[in-house]
Amino acid sequence: MENCKDHFNFAGGDTVALAKKYGTPLYVVAEEKIMERCEEIRETFLEKYINTKAAYASKAFLTMAMCKIIAREGLGLDVVSGGELYTAIKADFPMEKVMFHGNNKSWEELYLAVENNVGRIIVDNLAELQLLDEIARQQMKTVKILFRVTPGIEGQTHEYIVTGQKDSKFGMPLEREKIYDAVRQTIESQYLDLTGFHFHLGSQLFQKDIYTDAIDVVLNLIHDLKERLGFKAIELNVGGGFGIRYTDNDEPKPLSYFTDAIMEKVIEGCQKYSITTPTIIIEPGRWVVGEAGITLYTVGNVKEIPNIRTYASVDGGLPDNPRPALYRARYEAVVANKKNAPLSMKTTIAGKCCESGDILIWDLDTPEIEAGDILAVLATGAYNYSMASNYNKLPRPAVVLINQEGKSEVIVQRESYENLLERELIPSHLSEE
Repeated sequence: MENCKDHFNFAGGDTVALAKKYGTPLYVVAEEKIMERCEEIRETFLEKYINTKAAYASKAFLTMAMCKIIAREGLGLDVVSGGELYTAIKADFPMEKVMFHGNNKSWEELYLAVENNVGRIIVDNLAELQLLDEIARQQMKTVKILFRVTPGIEGQTHEYIVTGQKDSKFGMPLEREKIYDAVRQTIESQYLDLTGFHFHLGSQLFQKDIYTDAIDVVLNLIHDLKERLGFKAIELNVGGGFGIRYTDNDEPKPLSYFTDAIMEKVIEGCQKYSITTPTIIIEPGRWVVGEAGITLYTVGNVKEIPNIRTYASVDGGLPDNPRPALYRARYEAVVANKKNAPLSMKTTIAGKCCESGDILIWDLDTPEIEAGDILAVLATGAYNYSMASNYNKLPRPAVVLINQEGKSEVIVQRESYENLLERELIPSHLSEE
């Protein structure tokens, strides 16, 4: 594609040309930006420290093409549902590098995981532990597991995406007797192999001290288990949640800001408690893909309310990006076909859903905006496609991957109206009327 100097370019692609070629709304994902983040993981963590692993948290964005990229880059994969696991299976992702999370895994999901020899299952609660033991016994397989624990540490982020506090639907609270009982059950099982522990503190975090505080809590637990039960943990998964830049108010840190502090605390804590240093695992998701994606829209109606506000409505909104409505998430955007035009007005970007709360961006600085303009919303690579819905019977957008040569290719086809109805059935007594 030839790039016009007045157009916004993303990862070597002219976004106006992309909108014209593939239509809007359109998710655009830059392969090279994902590769750069994976390289940073390797250089500043995996190659810098021994006994380390990294798994991409696929709930942020998962397609079969993304599975292929992550496998090629040498990372593992964190999945949280049967659907995510099935996607990895269909993409031939190496199952030994898959970690299966979730607070309410079904029998069918656990059976699928054991059947396909998933590398680790992160056990969330005692009921799951018993269910998994039964499934492993049925299949006569030994399953490697980690216990997810809640260390009682709260991160500074939106209340809906904090997960490390004691009052959480995720994981086992650190009530020692209950943890001891769970570990004892696992030691006695012929089919479960407990390798260690996992915690996750939240998402879009910018402080490192919460990770080090949580590590100290869990290492203390590991020490107690060694003393009391003779159990030796060989793995500690510290999750992800590393923050990215959405707006100028965000101050993201390099990965090493977190991982150096994590490893220093692990080494210090293991010496303090006289325990063997476990393999340390991180699970970045948003951090890998968030800034690697944008969403393109076409502006439709522009509505000026004198002395109050100007609304520019686009051809997407809440169904393809629910985060502003869910979390009051903030984004930045550019009018892609007027990149060099002066920012002369404030425009509120409204979605097309029949909801007053369907506002993508309040009071965005824009050039004079008009119907037909192309809007590029930045940093939408994480939790946009993966959270998309068909609310108001709107078809979900296509996803286009741009590679390092600037070539683009569809990796998820745009839904049609026919797709919206293909699973619907009319009961016989209604079809006869």
